Amino acid sequence: MDSRIHTRETSYQCSYFNKYFTHNCNLKRHIRIHTGEKLYQCSHCGKSFAADYILKRHIKIHTGDKPYHCSHCDTSFTAGHTLKRHIKIHTGEKSYHCRYCDKSLADTSALKNHTRIHTGEKPYQCSQCDMYFTEKRFLKIHTWIHTGDNPYQCNQCGKSFSLLSNLENHNRIHTGEKPYQCSYCDKAFTQKGNLKSHISIHTGKKPYQCCHCDKTFSKKYSHTRHIEILHRQHSYTAKETQMDSKISGTCSLSESKVEVREQTNSQAIEKDYISELKLEVKVEPVDMYE
Repeated sequence: MDSRIHTRETSYQCSYFNKYFTHNCNLKRHIRIHTGEKLYQCSHCGKSFAADYILKRHIKIHTGDKPYHCSHCDTSFTAGHTLKRHIKIHTGEKSYHCRYCDKSLADTSALKNHTRIHTGEKPYQCSQCDMYFTEKRFLKIHTWIHTGDNPYQCNQCGKSFSLLSNLENHNRIHTGEKPYQCSYCDKAFTQKGNLKSHISIHTGKKPYQCCHCDKTFSKKYSHTRHIEILHRQHSYTAKETQMDSKISGTCSLSESKVEVREQTNSQAIEKDYISELKLEVKVEPVDMYE
């Protein structure tokens, strides 16, 4: 084994960034991040990658190979690091603490991404517009606005998705899998977000507070619906401003669309919202999610 691994001797430095490597092959692979060079092409879809191990991991999307199995549930994964991250859902392990707030994260990458909320750092820039992002995955998702790409296809019904996570969630419609189990009762869910919303029924937590009044909500969509109904003028103004600042010209929400949406959806939204307010005073609120 190379002694430089133990002595931490680093002979190869990146000319773009202050980073060092023990082997020249690792430096060459790293430099492709800066140059954008992608030598390894998928024979199934033509997509190219900067490293061979990334291509191998990608091919498993086409073959359906998921050799990494969770010992806590029936979920399987294409990559070992994804399994490790998933297991922490079951163990609740969050060993990495933010130095700016009291939040704890499950891994270093999650901590790094979270820290940018405090620092305001957005290192990933779109090559087709002037938008910046805190995470590479957000840039990738945004890029598909320009390309219209949906690279992840369901092999059972043919539906395509822009995100692998969305495809995995969709696949559970076919398999009936519900990997997210409530620790308070026997209910299980297909998505983590649904589990978090459900748990608030048991804990009584309402993390979503209206910015126009003091009312709080346990679910994000209830919070959004409340603003649209009771603070509609503020809501639409904020949405138009936000969309204009995100993607200039291409994705702005016009006044005519807002007016049509208001006319067609207001009665239905108000009916649902009033029903939810009535449900909040029930003695057994869990029944509303049956």
